[in-house]
Amino acid sequence: MSITIKSAEDIEGMRLACRLASEVLDYIAPHIKPGITTKEIDRLGAECMAQQGTISATVGYQPPGYPPYPASLCTSVNHVVCHGIPNDKPLKKGDIVNVDVTVITKDGWYGDNSRMYLIGECSIAAKRLTALTFEAMWHGIVQVKPGAHLGDIGHAIQKFAEGHGFSIVREFCGHGIGQKFHEEPQVLHYGRPGTLEKLEPGMVFTIEPMINAGRREVKEFGNDGWTIVTKDHSLSAQWEHTVLVTETGYEVMTLSAGSPPMPPFVTATRT
Repeated sequence: MSITIKSAEDIEGMRLACRLASEVLDYIAPHIKPGITTKEIDRLGAECMAQQGTISATVGYQPPGYPPYPASLCTSVNHVVCHGIPNDKPLKKGDIVNVDVTVITKDGWYGDNSRMYLIGECSIAAKRLTALTFEAMWHGIVQVKPGAHLGDIGHAIQKFAEGHGFSIVREFCGHGIGQKFHEEPQVLHYGRPGTLEKLEPGMVFTIEPMINAGRREVKEFGNDGWTIVTKDHSLSAQWEHTVLVTETGYEVMTLSAGSPPMPPFVTATRT
């Protein structure tokens, strides 16, 4: 396995890309309310990227075996786990939606992040899943430091989520990122402490748990080649940050003025 270690200059490029990716989510946030369509959210995201001078990493993205992805971002509503394609259906009160944005800067660096949005007043169950998935992501982030292992991250997320009665989607994971959208390593959101790759300063990867209110099994929906849903139709939530392994700990790179505040158990966005 070849994991790219980023130089100080690389890291500066990544910081910019990641901040800009987060600012796209800031830009669309005030508009996400009952009645908006996910296609309009996509249009707003593309508008923000054009203003920034970034481009979307997802438009036309085509891994082996997939059709080209048709939109500037992903919008996954309610029981959609990931890769939801924006459409003309208005969001209604009580829905939850994940918006996943990846930008590419003019220097070729990728920034990748996602957030959950509650549409109007949501059920207690929807709010609980969304909030605890956010905390689960942070339980993984705080494990990041030189000498720790990728298995430590997955274990912390799994233990927290399953401890609250939720399940972890295993078919999709975090990933290294830099001047490619997806690099090594794969970052699983479940696992055993002390297993998998050892972390070194200069590694950059995403932590992006997908957590279901019901069972963990997922399936493809329809025939668009992308949309993944829960098999039991239960709600699913996801949050994502891009994280750098520093000399002493971690740095969350996908932060901007509108980023949600850290959970109370987290003391810093950089250690």
